[in-house]
Amino acid sequence: MTRRYYAGRDFTRALNIEELRRVALNRLPRFETEYVEGGAEDEVTLRRNRSILERITWVPRALVGCGVPHLAREVLGDTLQMPVVIAPTGFNGMLWPDGDLALAKAAEAAGIAFTLSTVSNYGIGALNRALKTPAWFQLYPIKDTKTGDRIVDKAQEAGCNKLVVTVDVPALGAREWDQRSYRRPLKLSLASILDVLLHPRWLSEVMLPKGAPLFANIAEFLPPGAQSALQGVRFMSTQINPGLCWADMERLRGRWKGKFVLKGLLSVEDAQRAADIGCDGIVLGNHGGRQLDSCATGIEVVGQVVAAVGERLTVLVDGGFRRGGDVLKALALGADAVMIGRAALYGLAAGGEAGVTHALSLLRMEMERAMTLLGCHSVDELGPQLLRS
Repeated sequence: MTRRYYAGRDFTRALNIEELRRVALNRLPRFETEYVEGGAEDEVTLRRNRSILERITWVPRALVGCGVPHLAREVLGDTLQMPVVIAPTGFNGMLWPDGDLALAKAAEAAGIAFTLSTVSNYGIGALNRALKTPAWFQLYPIKDTKTGDRIVDKAQEAGCNKLVVTVDVPALGAREWDQRSYRRPLKLSLASILDVLLHPRWLSEVMLPKGAPLFANIAEFLPPGAQSALQGVRFMSTQINPGLCWADMERLRGRWKGKFVLKGLLSVEDAQRAADIGCDGIVLGNHGGRQLDSCATGIEVVGQVVAAVGERLTVLVDGGFRRGGDVLKALALGADAVMIGRAALYGLAAGGEAGVTHALSLLRMEMERAMTLLGCHSVDELGPQLLRS
Protein backbone atom coordinates (compact mmCIF):
# COMPACT_ATOMS: atom_id res chain seq x y z
CA MET A 1 0.00 0.00 0.00
CA THR A 2 1.31 3.44 -0.94
CA ARG A 3 1.21 5.96 1.91
CA ARG A 4 -0.05 9.41 0.97
CA TYR A 5 -0.38 12.72 2.76
CA TYR A 6 -3.80 14.34 2.66
CA ALA A 7 -3.85 16.99 -0.08
CA GLY A 8 -7.53 17.75 -0.63
CA ARG A 9 -9.40 21.00 -0.07
CA ASP A 10 -10.46 20.58 3.57
CA PHE A 11 -7.58 22.12 5.53
CA THR A 12 -9.11 20.94 8.83
CA ARG A 13 -8.12 17.39 7.87
CA ALA A 14 -4.42 18.33 7.84
CA LEU A 15 -2.66 16.53 10.69
CA ASN A 16 0.55 18.55 10.45
CA ILE A 17 2.14 21.50 8.67
CA GLU A 18 3.30 19.32 5.77
CA GLU A 19 -0.29 18.34 5.00
CA LEU A 20 -1.36 21.98 5.26
CA ARG A 21 1.42 22.75 2.79
CA ARG A 22 0.02 20.26 0.31
CA VAL A 23 -3.52 21.63 0.66
CA ALA A 24 -2.15 25.16 0.12
CA LEU A 25 -0.05 24.27 -2.90
CA ASN A 26 -2.99 22.57 -4.59
CA ARG A 27 -4.95 25.82 -4.31
CA LEU A 28 -2.19 28.17 -5.53
CA PRO A 29 -1.03 28.69 -9.12
CA ARG A 30 2.54 27.63 -9.78
CA PHE A 31 4.05 31.14 -9.82
CA GLU A 32 2.69 31.73 -6.32
CA THR A 33 3.95 28.33 -5.18
CA GLU A 34 7.44 29.18 -6.39
CA TYR A 35 7.35 32.54 -4.60
CA VAL A 36 6.40 30.92 -1.28
CA GLU A 37 8.53 27.79 -1.59
CA GLY A 38 11.62 28.96 -3.42
CA GLY A 39 15.12 29.57 -2.11
CA ALA A 40 18.29 31.06 -3.54
CA GLU A 41 20.34 29.44 -6.31
CA ASP A 42 20.65 25.66 -5.71
CA GLU A 43 18.51 25.90 -2.54
CA VAL A 44 21.22 24.33 -0.38
CA THR A 45 20.43 26.73 2.48
CA LEU A 46 16.71 26.07 2.11
CA ARG A 47 17.22 22.31 2.54
CA ARG A 48 19.77 22.70 5.35
CA ASN A 49 17.31 24.71 7.43
CA ARG A 50 15.29 21.50 7.71
CA SER A 51 18.08 18.91 7.74
CA ILE A 52 19.93 20.56 10.65
CA LEU A 53 16.77 20.56 12.77
CA GLU A 54 16.02 16.94 11.89
CA ARG A 55 19.52 15.89 12.92
CA ILE A 56 19.03 17.08 16.52
CA THR A 57 17.59 14.33 18.73
CA TRP A 58 15.99 14.22 22.16
CA VAL A 59 17.06 12.43 25.34
CA PRO A 60 13.82 12.53 27.39
CA ARG A 61 13.43 12.24 31.16
CA ALA A 62 11.05 9.54 32.43
CA LEU A 63 8.72 9.32 35.47
CA VAL A 64 8.71 13.06 36.03
CA GLY A 65 4.94 13.52 36.42
CA CYS A 66 4.98 16.94 34.79
CA GLY A 67 1.22 17.34 34.21
CA VAL A 68 -0.12 19.77 31.61
CA PRO A 69 2.84 21.71 30.14
CA HIS A 70 2.99 25.52 30.26
CA LEU A 71 4.13 27.14 27.00
CA ALA A 72 3.87 30.82 27.93
CA ARG A 73 6.98 32.99 27.84
CA GLU A 74 7.72 36.72 28.03
CA VAL A 75 9.47 37.99 24.91
CA LEU A 76 10.50 41.65 24.56
CA GLY A 77 7.91 42.65 27.13
CA ASP A 78 5.05 40.68 25.58
CA THR A 79 3.62 37.59 27.26
CA LEU A 80 3.25 35.03 24.48
CA GLN A 81 1.01 32.03 25.11
CA MET A 82 3.53 29.93 23.21
CA PRO A 83 7.10 30.89 22.25
CA VAL A 84 6.28 31.70 18.63
CA VAL A 85 6.16 34.93 16.62
CA ILE A 86 4.80 35.07 13.06
CA ALA A 87 7.64 36.38 10.90
CA PRO A 88 7.31 39.26 8.43
CA THR A 89 6.44 38.10 4.90
CA GLY A 90 5.41 40.02 1.79
CA PHE A 91 2.69 39.56 -0.83
CA ASN A 92 0.33 37.87 1.63
CA GLY A 93 -2.62 39.47 -0.13
CA MET A 94 -1.76 37.28 -3.11
CA LEU A 95 -2.30 34.15 -1.03
CA TRP A 96 -5.63 35.14 0.52
CA PRO A 97 -7.73 38.35 0.49
CA ASP A 98 -6.43 40.64 3.25
CA GLY A 99 -3.88 37.97 4.08
CA ASP A 100 -1.90 40.10 6.54
CA LEU A 101 -5.01 40.83 8.57
CA ALA A 102 -5.90 37.12 8.59
CA LEU A 103 -2.43 36.25 9.92
CA ALA A 104 -2.57 38.98 12.56
CA LYS A 105 -6.04 38.04 13.79
CA ALA A 106 -5.12 34.36 14.07
CA ALA A 107 -1.93 35.28 15.94
CA GLU A 108 -3.84 37.49 18.35
CA ALA A 109 -6.41 34.75 19.01
CA ALA A 110 -3.56 32.32 19.75
CA GLY A 111 -1.90 34.81 22.10
CA ILE A 112 1.27 35.27 20.06
CA ALA A 113 2.85 38.19 18.18
CA PHE A 114 2.56 39.00 14.48
CA THR A 115 5.15 41.00 12.51
CA LEU A 116 3.92 43.12 9.59
CA SER A 117 6.33 43.52 6.67
CA THR A 118 7.25 46.79 4.98
CA VAL A 119 6.06 45.10 1.76
CA SER A 120 2.78 43.86 3.20
CA ASN A 121 -0.52 44.41 1.43
CA TYR A 122 -2.17 45.87 4.54
CA GLY A 123 -1.32 49.22 6.09
CA ILE A 124 0.09 49.27 9.61
CA GLY A 125 -2.41 51.89 10.82
CA ALA A 126 -5.44 49.95 9.59
CA LEU A 127 -4.02 46.70 10.94
CA ASN A 128 -3.42 48.00 14.45
CA ARG A 129 -6.91 49.52 14.55
CA ALA A 130 -8.26 46.02 13.96
CA LEU A 131 -6.18 44.49 16.77
CA LYS A 132 -6.25 44.77 20.54
CA THR A 133 -2.45 44.51 20.76
CA PRO A 134 -0.29 46.34 18.19
CA ALA A 135 1.65 44.27 15.68
CA TRP A 136 5.42 44.27 15.48
CA PHE A 137 6.68 46.10 12.38
CA GLN A 138 9.49 45.02 10.07
CA LEU A 139 11.60 47.53 8.16
CA TYR A 140 13.72 47.12 5.06
CA PRO A 141 16.27 49.95 5.54
CA ILE A 142 16.14 51.44 2.05
CA LYS A 143 18.55 53.83 0.29
CA ASP A 144 16.22 56.82 0.49
CA THR A 145 16.66 57.76 4.15
CA LYS A 146 13.76 60.21 4.18
CA THR A 147 11.36 57.60 2.84
CA GLY A 148 12.67 55.02 5.30
CA ASP A 149 12.25 57.46 8.19
CA ARG A 150 8.69 58.20 7.12
CA ILE A 151 7.87 54.48 7.11
CA VAL A 152 9.32 54.16 10.61
CA ASP A 153 7.36 57.21 11.79
CA LYS A 154 4.13 55.72 10.39
CA ALA A 155 4.72 52.54 12.37
CA GLN A 156 5.38 54.53 15.53
CA GLU A 157 2.30 56.70 14.96
CA ALA A 158 0.25 53.53 14.51
CA GLY A 159 1.21 52.39 18.00
CA CYS A 160 3.88 49.81 17.19
CA ASN A 161 6.44 49.33 19.95
CA LYS A 162 8.63 46.69 18.27
CA LEU A 163 10.74 47.49 15.18
CA VAL A 164 12.36 44.52 13.44
CA VAL A 165 15.02 45.70 10.97
CA THR A 166 16.00 43.19 8.29
CA VAL A 167 19.75 43.49 7.69
CA ASP A 168 20.56 40.57 5.37
CA VAL A 169 19.43 42.14 2.07
CA PRO A 170 22.31 44.31 0.80
CA ALA A 171 21.53 42.56 -2.49
CA LEU A 172 18.63 40.37 -3.56
CA GLY A 173 19.27 36.63 -3.54
CA ALA A 174 18.95 34.82 -6.88
CA ARG A 175 15.66 32.95 -6.49
CA GLU A 176 15.98 31.14 -9.77
CA TRP A 177 12.93 28.89 -9.55
CA ASP A 178 10.80 31.94 -8.84
CA GLN A 179 12.33 33.74 -11.84
CA ARG A 180 11.45 30.85 -14.17
CA SER A 181 7.76 31.72 -13.81
CA TYR A 182 8.34 34.93 -15.79
CA ARG A 183 9.33 35.65 -19.39
CA ARG A 184 10.81 38.96 -18.23
CA PRO A 185 10.69 40.83 -14.90
CA LEU A 186 7.11 40.92 -13.54
CA LYS A 187 5.66 39.48 -16.78
CA LEU A 188 4.37 35.93 -16.36
CA SER A 189 5.36 33.37 -18.95
CA LEU A 190 2.68 31.85 -21.16
CA ALA A 191 2.92 28.59 -19.22
CA SER A 192 2.38 30.47 -15.95
CA ILE A 193 -0.64 32.32 -17.37
CA LEU A 194 -2.20 29.06 -18.52
CA ASP A 195 -1.51 27.56 -15.09
CA VAL A 196 -3.31 30.49 -13.43
CA LEU A 197 -6.38 29.69 -15.56
CA LEU A 198 -6.27 26.16 -14.14
CA HIS A 199 -6.76 27.61 -10.66
CA PRO A 200 -10.17 29.32 -10.97
CA ARG A 201 -10.81 29.23 -7.23
CA TRP A 202 -7.67 31.27 -6.46
CA LEU A 203 -8.38 33.56 -9.42
CA SER A 204 -11.95 34.29 -8.32
CA GLU A 205 -11.07 34.76 -4.65
CA VAL A 206 -7.85 36.76 -4.93
CA MET A 207 -7.42 38.50 -8.29
CA LEU A 208 -10.83 39.10 -9.87
CA PRO A 209 -12.55 41.04 -7.04
CA LYS A 210 -9.96 43.87 -6.74
CA GLY A 211 -6.97 42.97 -8.89
CA ALA A 212 -3.42 42.84 -7.53
CA PRO A 213 -3.27 44.19 -3.95
CA LEU A 214 -1.35 47.32 -2.97
CA PHE A 215 1.90 47.59 -1.08
CA ALA A 216 -0.02 49.59 1.46
CA ASN A 217 2.90 50.85 3.58
CA ILE A 218 4.79 52.35 0.65
CA ALA A 219 1.85 53.37 -1.59
CA GLU A 220 2.31 57.08 -0.76
CA PHE A 221 5.85 56.99 -2.16
CA LEU A 222 4.78 55.61 -5.56
CA PRO A 223 3.63 57.73 -8.52
CA PRO A 224 -0.16 58.30 -8.84
CA GLY A 225 -1.78 55.43 -10.69
CA ALA A 226 1.20 53.16 -10.04
CA GLN A 227 0.48 51.95 -6.53
CA SER A 228 -0.10 48.24 -7.09
CA ALA A 229 2.14 45.61 -5.54
CA LEU A 230 3.86 45.15 -8.92
CA GLN A 231 4.83 48.82 -9.01
CA GLY A 232 5.91 48.42 -5.41
CA VAL A 233 8.27 45.63 -6.42
CA ARG A 234 9.86 47.93 -8.99
CA PHE A 235 10.27 50.67 -6.39
CA MET A 236 11.77 48.35 -3.77
CA SER A 237 14.21 46.89 -6.32
CA THR A 238 15.64 50.40 -6.78
CA GLN A 239 15.92 50.87 -3.03
CA ILE A 240 18.19 47.95 -2.09
CA ASN A 241 21.01 49.47 -0.04
CA PRO A 242 24.38 47.72 -0.60
CA GLY A 243 26.06 50.33 1.59
CA LEU A 244 24.02 49.46 4.70
CA CYS A 245 26.27 49.57 7.78
CA TRP A 246 26.30 49.68 11.56
CA ALA A 247 26.13 53.48 11.59
CA ASP A 248 22.72 53.22 9.89
CA MET A 249 21.55 50.89 12.65
CA GLU A 250 22.80 53.23 15.35
CA ARG A 251 20.88 56.09 13.74
CA LEU A 252 17.68 54.03 13.58
CA ARG A 253 18.17 52.86 17.17
CA GLY A 254 18.29 56.49 18.24
CA ARG A 255 15.17 57.33 16.25
CA TRP A 256 12.96 54.42 17.36
CA LYS A 257 11.37 54.78 20.82
CA GLY A 258 10.38 51.14 21.42
CA LYS A 259 12.04 47.75 21.33
CA PHE A 260 14.63 47.47 18.54
CA VAL A 261 15.46 44.13 16.90
CA LEU A 262 17.90 43.21 14.11
CA LYS A 263 16.82 40.30 11.90
CA GLY A 264 19.19 38.22 9.78
CA LEU A 265 22.34 37.95 11.90
CA LEU A 266 24.36 34.73 12.18
CA SER A 267 27.76 35.54 13.72
CA VAL A 268 28.65 35.96 17.37
CA GLU A 269 30.56 39.14 16.51
CA ASP A 270 27.49 40.72 14.88
CA ALA A 271 25.34 39.74 17.86
CA GLN A 272 27.81 41.42 20.21
CA ARG A 273 27.83 44.55 18.05
CA ALA A 274 24.02 44.60 18.14
CA ALA A 275 24.10 44.51 21.92
CA ASP A 276 26.72 47.27 21.99
CA ILE A 277 24.56 49.70 19.96
CA GLY A 278 21.57 49.18 22.26
CA CYS A 279 19.46 46.60 20.45
CA ASP A 280 16.89 44.78 22.55
CA GLY A 281 16.84 41.61 20.47
CA ILE A 282 18.09 39.78 17.40
CA VAL A 283 16.69 37.15 15.05
CA LEU A 284 19.21 34.53 13.95
CA GLY A 285 18.47 33.24 10.47
CA ASN A 286 19.24 33.22 6.77
CA HIS A 287 16.04 34.78 5.35
CA GLY A 288 14.40 31.39 4.93
CA GLY A 289 17.12 30.26 2.54
CA ARG A 290 16.22 33.04 0.10
CA GLN A 291 19.42 35.13 0.19
CA LEU A 292 22.90 33.56 0.45
CA ASP A 293 23.10 29.91 -0.62
CA SER A 294 25.26 27.44 1.34
CA CYS A 295 24.70 29.63 4.39
CA ALA A 296 24.75 28.65 8.06
CA THR A 297 21.41 28.29 9.84
CA GLY A 298 20.15 30.05 12.93
CA ILE A 299 19.76 26.80 14.86
CA GLU A 300 23.46 25.99 14.30
CA VAL A 301 24.73 29.17 15.95
CA VAL A 302 22.10 29.88 18.60
CA GLY A 303 24.02 28.17 21.41
CA GLN A 304 27.19 30.18 20.77
CA VAL A 305 25.27 33.44 20.40
CA VAL A 306 23.25 32.94 23.58
CA ALA A 307 26.44 32.10 25.50
CA ALA A 308 27.93 35.40 24.30
CA VAL A 309 25.00 37.82 24.53
CA GLY A 310 22.05 35.98 26.07
CA GLU A 311 22.12 38.15 29.18
CA ARG A 312 22.08 41.33 27.08
CA LEU A 313 19.69 40.47 24.23
CA THR A 314 16.50 38.57 23.53
CA VAL A 315 17.48 35.92 20.96
CA LEU A 316 14.99 34.57 18.43
CA VAL A 317 15.64 32.04 15.66
CA ASP A 318 13.95 31.42 12.31
CA GLY A 319 14.36 29.11 9.34
CA GLY A 320 12.80 25.72 8.61
CA PHE A 321 10.50 25.30 11.62
CA ARG A 322 7.66 22.91 10.73
CA ARG A 323 6.94 21.03 13.96
CA GLY A 324 6.28 22.02 17.53
CA GLY A 325 9.26 19.86 18.46
CA ASP A 326 11.45 22.01 16.21
CA VAL A 327 10.46 25.06 18.26
CA LEU A 328 11.35 23.26 21.48
CA LYS A 329 14.78 22.29 20.11
CA ALA A 330 15.57 25.97 19.55
CA LEU A 331 14.48 26.80 23.09
CA ALA A 332 16.54 23.92 24.52
CA LEU A 333 19.58 25.40 22.76
CA GLY A 334 18.94 28.76 24.43
CA ALA A 335 16.61 30.74 22.14
CA ASP A 336 13.89 32.83 23.76
CA ALA A 337 11.40 32.20 20.94
CA VAL A 338 11.08 31.18 17.31
CA MET A 339 9.82 33.10 14.27
CA ILE A 340 7.79 31.08 11.78
CA GLY A 341 7.16 32.14 8.18
CA ARG A 342 6.13 29.44 5.74
CA ALA A 343 4.39 27.31 8.40
CA ALA A 344 1.87 30.12 8.93
CA LEU A 345 1.66 30.93 5.20
CA TYR A 346 0.64 27.36 4.37
CA GLY A 347 -2.28 27.77 6.75
CA LEU A 348 -3.16 31.12 5.20
CA ALA A 349 -3.08 29.81 1.63
CA ALA A 350 -5.07 26.72 2.62
CA GLY A 351 -7.86 28.46 4.52
CA GLY A 352 -7.32 32.12 5.39
CA GLU A 353 -7.54 33.10 9.06
CA ALA A 354 -9.06 29.75 10.00
CA GLY A 355 -6.20 28.00 8.21
CA VAL A 356 -3.61 29.97 10.17
CA THR A 357 -5.48 29.17 13.37
CA HIS A 358 -5.32 25.50 12.44
CA ALA A 359 -1.56 25.73 11.76
CA LEU A 360 -0.91 27.38 15.13
CA SER A 361 -3.12 24.81 16.90
CA LEU A 362 -1.14 21.97 15.32
CA LEU A 363 2.13 23.51 16.51
CA ARG A 364 0.75 24.02 20.00
CA MET A 365 -0.49 20.44 20.28
CA GLU A 366 2.87 19.14 19.09
CA MET A 367 4.71 21.28 21.65
CA GLU A 368 2.46 20.14 24.50
CA ARG A 369 2.82 16.49 23.54
CA ALA A 370 6.61 16.72 23.11
CA MET A 371 7.06 18.50 26.43
CA THR A 372 5.01 15.85 28.23
CA LEU A 373 7.12 13.11 26.65
CA LEU A 374 10.31 14.99 27.55
CA GLY A 375 9.22 15.37 31.16
CA CYS A 376 9.09 19.19 31.14
CA HIS A 377 6.44 21.18 32.98
CA SER A 378 7.35 24.54 31.42
CA VAL A 379 9.47 25.85 28.55
CA ASP A 380 11.94 27.20 31.12
CA GLU A 381 12.90 23.57 31.94
CA LEU A 382 14.12 22.94 28.39
CA GLY A 383 17.88 22.82 28.04
CA PRO A 384 20.82 21.17 26.26
CA GLN A 385 20.74 18.27 28.75
CA LEU A 386 17.73 16.99 26.76
CA LEU A 387 19.50 17.04 23.38
CA ARG A 388 21.91 15.00 21.30
CA SER A 389 23.12 16.28 17.95
